Amino acid sequence: MSDDESPEGPDGREPRRPRRTVLELPQVGGGFKMPRFGGDGMPKLPLRTLGCGALILVALLALFSMYYQIAPYEQGVVLRFGKHVGNVGPGPHMKLPFGITQVLRVETEKQHKLEFGFRTKEPGQRTVYVKEGFGAESSMLTGDLNIASVEWVVQYRIDDPYKYLFRLRDTAATVAAVAEAEMRGAVGDMGFDEVIKSKRAEIEEQVRQRMREILTAYDSGVDVKLVQLQDVHPPDPVKDSFEDVNRALQEMERSINESLQERNKVLYRVEGEAKQRVAQCIEQTLAPMRERYADLMAHPARIEDTLLEGARKARTIAAPFLAQLREAVGLRPMVAVTAAPAASAVRAKAALPVFKQYREADGRFYFKLLAGDGRLLLQSEGFAQGKEAGQWVARLRREAGAALSVVPASRGEGVSEQDVAAALTQLAEE
Repeated sequence: MSDDESPEGPDGREPRRPRRTVLELPQVGGGFKMPRFGGDGMPKLPLRTLGCGALILVALLALFSMYYQIAPYEQGVVLRFGKHVGNVGPGPHMKLPFGITQVLRVETEKQHKLEFGFRTKEPGQRTVYVKEGFGAESSMLTGDLNIASVEWVVQYRIDDPYKYLFRLRDTAATVAAVAEAEMRGAVGDMGFDEVIKSKRAEIEEQVRQRMREILTAYDSGVDVKLVQLQDVHPPDPVKDSFEDVNRALQEMERSINESLQERNKVLYRVEGEAKQRVAQCIEQTLAPMRERYADLMAHPARIEDTLLEGARKARTIAAPFLAQLREAVGLRPMVAVTAAPAASAVRAKAALPVFKQYREADGRFYFKLLAGDGRLLLQSEGFAQGKEAGQWVARLRREAGAALSVVPASRGEGVSEQDVAAALTQLAEE
């Protein structure tokens, strides 16, 4: 019987052949035999093989879904069945598979930036900005009812990723809305010139503080780090006119500053010359006085004579005025009444010897005894302290001639010891 013929069974029908489950390999010497397929045209696999393959596929999918990694600038918010169970930091982590645990990544270490009035088109060394279409953001009304075009940026960081994701519906849009509202409020409280020039830093700080307060009250998990005005200028239709006014004001200020500088130069020169002339006049006036003082200090005996002469001149000059004054007020002249007693008192006083204490240029203290007629009776040696000279004068007054033998002094020329003793006795009696 050939290979193409099939034996019939006892009932005359062809017997069923076993199904082929795998491809038959070529037989040695018998050629290659094609496998038999099922009725659907696909090879038939056993259930055990299918189950093992499915288990392996499920295990691979589970292992792949369990592993995840958080970048260094991110934090992961972990949700299990939709409930927040914690946050994870950077690095590799594992989770429950098949969506049981979800991880939402939030960039917490990145400075998020919002731009108002413009957008960055191409960042780099020469950044390209686009301003068309954002005029509604930048146009603001100032406190003096002028319009200013204000462009600014806001930088913030995400402190709490869970609050950032779930406390507000759209946190980034909320931050932008708060920033625009607070900037418009701050600009509306300032004058146009203050917004353009002098109050920029104050506006930035005020807006930043108000944004932090509001976003903290919203529990947004956002911390505003920087509010910075980029460009503040008048609207484009009046920009050229405004710049012309500014140039005119700058030219006026420059002219004023130059005039003030020239005025200050003249004033400083005139003041210096005036001070120099005053100093020269003072020096010319004081020079004779210094010479006179130096001469008197070199010759102490002349001091008393100078004083007496000055007093005599003063009396000579003042006497007529005093007489006229007394006559004008209706008082009697006192010359006739007091002339004799005053003359006797002067003579008596002039007859008494006197002690004079003084200090020389060498810094030491001296005393001398002068007779009634001005003769030098006794000249002391120098003392380190004025107290010592005073003690010797007191002793001479008290003990009279008895202390003359021990006093450290010398007598004047042509004066005997008896004259000095008599003068001391006269002083002791007085």
